[in-house]
Amino acid sequence: MMTETVREIAFDTETTGLEWDKDDRIIELGAVELINHVPSGKTFQTYINPGRPVSEATIQITGITDDDLVDKPGFEDPSIVDAFLEFIGDATLVAHNAKFDRGFLNMELQRCGKPIIPEERWVDTVAIARKKYPGAPASLDALCKRFDVNSEARTFHGALLDSQLLAEVYLELLGGRARKFDFGGKTGASMGERAPAAQRPAPLDREIPDQDQATHAEFVDSLGEDAIWKRYA
Repeated sequence: MMTETVREIAFDTETTGLEWDKDDRIIELGAVELINHVPSGKTFQTYINPGRPVSEATIQITGITDDDLVDKPGFEDPSIVDAFLEFIGDATLVAHNAKFDRGFLNMELQRCGKPIIPEERWVDTVAIARKKYPGAPASLDALCKRFDVNSEARTFHGALLDSQLLAEVYLELLGGRARKFDFGGKTGASMGERAPAAQRPAPLDREIPDQDQATHAEFVDSLGEDAIWKRYA
């Protein structure tokens, strides 16, 4: 039976500020393609000229300044909006605090006259983490520490790096890397229910010379009755 392929996009934005409904804009998009919850190696990243100053708080968090963005296209440029929409296709978007990223992305899409991404196409890893670990910190940094995901390169927040970290965290929230192991068992078998190995129709001929077998037997005899070869033969 064929297994359905699940395509998702781990997604993150960096923005001029925190309020999409008060003229803040996206300054960076990052995305990682997941196939059956595992990164495929395909990514998307771009910087965007927001047409307004980047807040000091954003500069402190991301390291992205107005000078970094002055020569970049606006979101409405086809090299950004069309390329991004082509990359995500009809996949589910996985985001950490999805309400934030959804608000910004849909605001930008509406400004371009493009259809918004409906809420049912989003997965929020914060919500998953809070349900799975009630009362525990649910930030991306905290989850990276919980799952031993290496985030040492995260000197600043960056949309692509955060998407890559999120992809690893998301897999762990779903049950960890072990859920992707294929033990070659029967269809529908759970972990540990490995199908019995097929038996050979006839034993293989021994390839050890008789003299070598005799030498080994003498050596085992010299070890006494407690030799492991005798106990488990």
